[in-house]
Amino acid sequence: MATPAKNTVCLWYDGGAKEAARFYADTFPDSFVSAVHHAPGDFPSGKQGDVLTVEFTVMGIPCLGLNGGPGVTHNESFSFQVSTHDQAETDRYWNAIVSNGGEESACGWCKDKWGISWQITPAVLINAVTNPDPAVAKRAFDAMMQMRKINIADIEAALHG
Repeated sequence: MATPAKNTVCLWYDGGAKEAARFYADTFPDSFVSAVHHAPGDFPSGKQGDVLTVEFTVMGIPCLGLNGGPGVTHNESFSFQVSTHDQAETDRYWNAIVSNGGEESACGWCKDKWGISWQITPAVLINAVTNPDPAVAKRAFDAMMQMRKINIADIEAALHG
Protein backbone atom coordinates (compact mmCIF):
# COMPACT_ATOMS: atom_id res chain seq x y z
CA MET A 1 0.00 0.00 0.00
CA ALA A 2 1.34 3.40 -1.01
CA THR A 3 2.07 6.06 1.60
CA PRO A 4 -0.28 9.02 1.07
CA ALA A 5 1.11 12.50 0.47
CA LYS A 6 1.59 14.54 3.63
CA ASN A 7 -0.76 17.25 2.35
CA THR A 8 -3.48 16.51 -0.20
CA VAL A 9 -6.18 18.82 -1.56
CA CYS A 10 -9.56 17.13 -1.07
CA LEU A 11 -12.23 18.21 -3.54
CA TRP A 12 -15.89 17.32 -3.01
CA TYR A 13 -17.89 16.16 -6.02
CA ASP A 14 -21.49 15.15 -6.54
CA GLY A 15 -20.58 11.87 -8.22
CA GLY A 16 -18.17 13.33 -10.79
CA ALA A 17 -14.78 12.77 -9.14
CA LYS A 18 -13.58 10.13 -11.60
CA GLU A 19 -14.69 12.10 -14.68
CA ALA A 20 -13.16 15.31 -13.31
CA ALA A 21 -9.84 13.62 -12.47
CA ARG A 22 -9.62 12.12 -15.95
CA PHE A 23 -10.40 15.52 -17.53
CA TYR A 24 -7.64 17.20 -15.49
CA ALA A 25 -5.18 14.41 -16.39
CA ASP A 26 -5.99 14.79 -20.09
CA THR A 27 -5.82 18.60 -20.00
CA PHE A 28 -2.84 19.60 -17.84
CA PRO A 29 0.80 18.48 -17.85
CA ASP A 30 2.16 16.56 -14.86
CA SER A 31 -1.41 15.40 -14.12
CA PHE A 32 -2.67 11.85 -13.77
CA VAL A 33 -5.16 9.58 -12.03
CA SER A 34 -3.38 7.25 -9.63
CA ALA A 35 -6.23 5.29 -8.01
CA VAL A 36 -9.98 4.85 -7.98
CA HIS A 37 -11.52 3.51 -4.77
CA HIS A 38 -14.97 2.00 -4.51
CA ALA A 39 -17.14 2.21 -1.40
CA PRO A 40 -16.94 -0.90 0.78
CA GLY A 41 -20.51 -0.22 1.92
CA ASP A 42 -23.46 2.08 1.37
CA PHE A 43 -22.92 5.76 2.19
CA PRO A 44 -25.22 8.81 2.25
CA SER A 45 -24.78 9.64 -1.45
CA GLY A 46 -24.15 6.18 -2.88
CA LYS A 47 -24.15 2.45 -2.67
CA GLN A 48 -21.55 -0.19 -2.03
CA GLY A 49 -19.30 -0.48 -5.08
CA ASP A 50 -19.83 3.09 -6.30
CA VAL A 51 -16.74 5.25 -6.80
CA LEU A 52 -16.12 6.88 -3.42
CA THR A 53 -12.72 8.53 -3.87
CA VAL A 54 -10.27 9.16 -6.68
CA GLU A 55 -6.59 9.90 -6.11
CA PHE A 56 -5.17 12.20 -8.76
CA THR A 57 -2.52 14.83 -9.36
CA VAL A 58 -3.11 18.18 -11.05
CA MET A 59 0.09 19.81 -12.30
CA GLY A 60 2.09 18.17 -9.52
CA ILE A 61 -0.45 18.86 -6.75
CA PRO A 62 -1.81 15.70 -5.06
CA CYS A 63 -5.60 15.69 -4.83
CA LEU A 64 -8.36 13.44 -3.61
CA GLY A 65 -11.76 13.60 -5.26
CA LEU A 66 -14.54 12.62 -2.85
CA ASN A 67 -17.95 11.74 -4.24
CA GLY A 68 -19.68 13.21 -1.22
CA GLY A 69 -22.98 14.07 -2.85
CA PRO A 70 -24.90 17.29 -3.48
CA GLY A 71 -24.49 18.78 0.01
CA VAL A 72 -21.41 20.90 -0.72
CA THR A 73 -20.77 23.29 -3.59
CA HIS A 74 -17.55 24.94 -4.66
CA ASN A 75 -16.89 28.67 -4.77
CA GLU A 76 -14.04 31.01 -5.67
CA SER A 77 -12.49 30.81 -2.19
CA PHE A 78 -10.55 27.86 -3.61
CA SER A 79 -9.05 27.86 -7.09
CA PHE A 80 -6.23 26.37 -9.08
CA GLN A 81 -4.01 29.12 -10.49
CA VAL A 82 -2.29 28.00 -13.67
CA SER A 83 0.62 30.14 -14.86
CA THR A 84 0.91 30.25 -18.65
CA HIS A 85 3.78 31.47 -20.81
CA ASP A 86 1.97 32.60 -23.97
CA GLN A 87 -1.45 33.24 -25.51
CA ALA A 88 -1.63 29.78 -27.10
CA GLU A 89 -1.20 28.06 -23.72
CA THR A 90 -3.65 30.49 -22.09
CA ASP A 91 -6.21 29.81 -24.80
CA ARG A 92 -5.71 26.04 -24.67
CA TYR A 93 -6.40 25.72 -20.93
CA TRP A 94 -9.19 28.32 -20.88
CA ASN A 95 -10.95 26.79 -23.86
CA ALA A 96 -10.59 23.24 -22.51
CA ILE A 97 -12.30 24.21 -19.26
CA VAL A 98 -15.01 26.44 -20.71
CA SER A 99 -15.86 24.25 -23.71
CA ASN A 100 -16.25 21.18 -21.49
CA GLY A 101 -19.35 22.54 -19.76
CA GLY A 102 -17.54 25.22 -17.76
CA GLU A 103 -18.20 28.92 -17.59
CA GLU A 104 -16.25 32.13 -18.03
CA SER A 105 -15.77 34.64 -15.28
CA ALA A 106 -13.76 37.85 -14.96
CA CYS A 107 -10.03 38.60 -14.84
CA GLY A 108 -8.79 35.22 -16.07
CA TRP A 109 -11.09 33.15 -13.87
CA CYS A 110 -13.33 30.36 -15.10
CA LYS A 111 -15.11 27.36 -13.58
CA ASP A 112 -15.11 23.81 -14.81
CA LYS A 113 -18.35 21.88 -15.10
CA TRP A 114 -17.89 20.49 -11.58
CA GLY A 115 -17.74 24.00 -10.12
CA ILE A 116 -13.98 24.11 -9.45
CA SER A 117 -12.54 27.60 -10.08
CA TRP A 118 -9.45 28.07 -12.21
CA GLN A 119 -7.30 31.15 -12.74
CA ILE A 120 -5.60 30.91 -16.12
CA THR A 121 -2.92 33.51 -15.53
CA PRO A 122 -0.22 34.46 -18.01
CA ALA A 123 3.12 35.19 -16.30
CA VAL A 124 3.20 38.55 -18.10
CA LEU A 125 0.06 39.57 -16.20
CA ILE A 126 1.57 38.79 -12.79
CA ASN A 127 4.72 40.70 -13.72
CA ALA A 128 2.66 43.62 -15.02
CA VAL A 129 0.37 44.09 -12.01
CA THR A 130 3.33 43.80 -9.64
CA ASN A 131 5.49 46.24 -11.63
CA PRO A 132 7.45 48.55 -9.29
CA ASP A 133 6.14 51.56 -11.23
CA PRO A 134 2.64 52.12 -9.78
CA ALA A 135 1.38 53.79 -12.97
CA VAL A 136 2.43 50.80 -15.08
CA ALA A 137 0.92 48.33 -12.60
CA LYS A 138 -2.36 50.29 -12.56
CA ARG A 139 -2.62 50.39 -16.36
CA ALA A 140 -2.12 46.63 -16.52
CA PHE A 141 -4.56 46.06 -13.65
CA ASP A 142 -7.20 48.27 -15.28
CA ALA A 143 -6.79 46.38 -18.56
CA MET A 144 -7.16 43.04 -16.75
CA MET A 145 -10.33 44.23 -15.02
CA GLN A 146 -11.99 44.56 -18.44
CA MET A 147 -11.18 40.98 -19.51
CA ARG A 148 -12.57 37.53 -19.07
CA LYS A 149 -9.85 35.38 -20.66
CA ILE A 150 -6.58 37.30 -20.40
CA ASN A 151 -5.34 38.77 -23.66
CA ILE A 152 -1.57 39.06 -23.42
CA ALA A 153 -1.27 41.59 -26.27
CA ASP A 154 -3.65 43.93 -24.43
CA ILE A 155 -1.69 43.56 -21.18
CA GLU A 156 1.55 44.29 -23.01
CA ALA A 157 -0.03 47.34 -24.65
CA ALA A 158 -1.11 48.59 -21.22
CA LEU A 159 2.46 48.16 -19.97
CA HIS A 160 3.70 50.55 -22.62
CA GLY A 161 0.91 53.06 -22.10
